Amino acid sequence: MTEQESLRQSRSIYYASGIVSICGIIFEVLFGALGSYILGDGVKQYTLTISLFLTGMGIGAYISEKMTRHLIASFIWIEYSIGLIGGFSAMLLFGVTAYLPDGTDALFLYSVTLLVGTLTGVELPILIRKANEIGVSLEKSAAKVLFSDYAGGLIGGLLFLFLLRPYFGLVKTSFLVALINVAVAIWIVFRFRHELKRFRLHAISGVAFLCILIAGALFGEEAAFHFEQKLYKDPVVFSEQTAYQQIILTREQGDTRLYLDGQLQFSSSDEHRYHEILVHPAMAAAARHDRVLVLGGGDGLAVRELLKYEDLGTVTLVDLDPAMTETARTNHLLTDLNEGALDDPRVDIVNEDAFQFLEKAEGFYDVVIIDLPDPNNESLNKLYTQEFYSLARNHLQPDGAMIVQATSPVFAPKVYWTIDRTVQAAGLKTENLHADIPSFGGWGYVMASRNGIKLEELTLLKDTRYLTADVLPALAKFGKDEDAVMEDGATLQPNTLIRPNLIEVYEKSWRYY
Repeated sequence: MTEQESLRQSRSIYYASGIVSICGIIFEVLFGALGSYILGDGVKQYTLTISLFLTGMGIGAYISEKMTRHLIASFIWIEYSIGLIGGFSAMLLFGVTAYLPDGTDALFLYSVTLLVGTLTGVELPILIRKANEIGVSLEKSAAKVLFSDYAGGLIGGLLFLFLLRPYFGLVKTSFLVALINVAVAIWIVFRFRHELKRFRLHAISGVAFLCILIAGALFGEEAAFHFEQKLYKDPVVFSEQTAYQQIILTREQGDTRLYLDGQLQFSSSDEHRYHEILVHPAMAAAARHDRVLVLGGGDGLAVRELLKYEDLGTVTLVDLDPAMTETARTNHLLTDLNEGALDDPRVDIVNEDAFQFLEKAEGFYDVVIIDLPDPNNESLNKLYTQEFYSLARNHLQPDGAMIVQATSPVFAPKVYWTIDRTVQAAGLKTENLHADIPSFGGWGYVMASRNGIKLEELTLLKDTRYLTADVLPALAKFGKDEDAVMEDGATLQPNTLIRPNLIEVYEKSWRYY
């Protein structure tokens, strides 16, 4: 081999190592994202998938020690394997979740993560050994391959975060990355064709795998959508993977349901119960309605209730996901329910993290309505902390009122009363409400103010379908199994940024529901 040819081959190895490293890190974070979406608890799933992936890489590195012959052929088939397994991983996970027993989806995801991690762990030692075989010193070959690997890792993470997940979704991303793995392998096939004993077999196999993955990229989302349909009781009529969440709308016999990341947000058959309690008691307790703040509630249903007040000034709706508020403004299923509330000139929509909004907000609000998804991951947990409620208190008028959706005191009493304790720890006096929402079951709310609220003295708006002044005091009566919960004889502790105990409490409470 000439020196020039040796240089060209070594460069090919460095380029290949960089590209497959990008693919490896994308698969790693992809598996974490899949676990977070399908199984919940993002930190837990990312921790497990990253740990399993790295463990697999260690196993792969050990296995590579036994591979001393046919290095290029080995690398090619490793890339083919990663491409096929990784490419179909997301689509098949939806199928496993839809059709196989509970727990199988976690086993499948963790097995795939470990297997792809193991195959990824074999890649670099083989490339280092091949570069050394070509004539590059071990120190130089290892340094350059590892540099390509680490630099590729950064690029892969950024690509997944800012391009692949937001614009292509999880299923198509898995196929696109797999296509790159197989394409690199085919390039290596032709680059090192003179030393491959079965060049035609390697090339034809690569082209066949490429065609399979292209078909997957074109039709995989449709198959995954079919699998995902099985996860919902009613037919899915709208689905969008945004930069922040999966938005699903279902429709059956006049009942429209909204799901965010698989969690039911409302059913049109009974959402009036939920939103009337969320809005009208706090509006009745506040001295004025000049400025109202809604945190969450991007579907516009809480805003619909607010617009019933003739003395309403302005409403600021803060929802992180612009796709959610845009869907609530444009999708006829939602506009029929929210009555076009988000297009009202009194409503100002701000697409921003609620915590960050409160940190920068100026002035005071007469009513603060906190209608956020349940605290089932770390990003949502911070919106149920003493620090967050303290920020909300700082923007609440002295004679204003606040209300928080606080999950179910029936299914998760420890979660509900932890939220109550946390609001109290922020320096507010609380009043506790709960009601039966048929699509959810028993659901709870925490009302709060600086001076306390007397429910029996509140005068409610008459334009309601469920809530009346007589019903309201009854919502403050809790059964023995719902009432304040003691854990090991000690009062439940407030949830804080430093000690986020609510996540663990939430996971334990909802484990069997």
